Amino acid sequence: MSTRIAFLKGHGTENDFVIIPDPENVIDLPPAAVAALCDRRAGIGGDGLLHVVRSVAHPEARAMAAEAEWFMDYRNGDGSVAEMCGNGVRVFAHYLQRAGHVAEGDIAVATRGGVKTVHIAKEGDITVGMGKALLPEGDVTVSVGERSWPARNVNMGNPHAVAFVEDLDHAGDLYTAPPFSPASAYPDGVNVEFVVDRGLRHVALRVHERGSGETRSCGTGACAVAVATARRDGADPAVTGAPATYTVDVPGGRLIITERADGEIEMTGPAVIVAEGEIDAGWLETATP
Repeated sequence: MSTRIAFLKGHGTENDFVIIPDPENVIDLPPAAVAALCDRRAGIGGDGLLHVVRSVAHPEARAMAAEAEWFMDYRNGDGSVAEMCGNGVRVFAHYLQRAGHVAEGDIAVATRGGVKTVHIAKEGDITVGMGKALLPEGDVTVSVGERSWPARNVNMGNPHAVAFVEDLDHAGDLYTAPPFSPASAYPDGVNVEFVVDRGLRHVALRVHERGSGETRSCGTGACAVAVATARRDGADPAVTGAPATYTVDVPGGRLIITERADGEIEMTGPAVIVAEGEIDAGWLETATP
């Protein structure tokens, strides 16, 4: 490993990430190293880490290399591997443009949740094709303290439980994962969204992200919330034949989610790079048990 490792710091609606450019996949990033980098006091700080790798250089992405040159090897803040991160894809695409790897317009990004189509607009916002939602059958309940709510099970390439509440404060501090039942619904854990109405096709949420705790935003979570709200409102595009667009407020900003009649979901929002620098590889080795 080099004695210096380049990094950047970015966010999408304040869902923030450490970005490690590593086109040839030569930097070793075990879970403990990722957790150290994402530590907000002893490291750089972030909800997660975006490992930027050419698809052909990563064993999990080689099969997608013909469709997407770049692979978003996404890790949660605790170092665990995640399938997808909607805000992360926008920041990832913004980094690729900043680095000169791609231009404005449409690009493809490989993720563990499949190849995602991304549109980089001239005015700066980025739209991500998030694929289709899966709605597994079965009742799910989430709890905080003595309160419990029914939740809609939505899978966006990663699992979500969407609960509609009267007040976002009812979600509690979200430091720890809200209990859910049955346990069999989410054998690998779940992202939990608590949702309130703000107006016509306008909602707000708080989220506990699996492996990260409460975050300022969650792109796949915003999509899951829009899908669950559309079903609650009787606005399923597959039934009505018309797209359903929802404004979703997150603590860190605002996302626009559209579900088309064919089931494809698009998410539009900002992406920002705030800093870049170098990591001392010696520090990283000592910070990793």
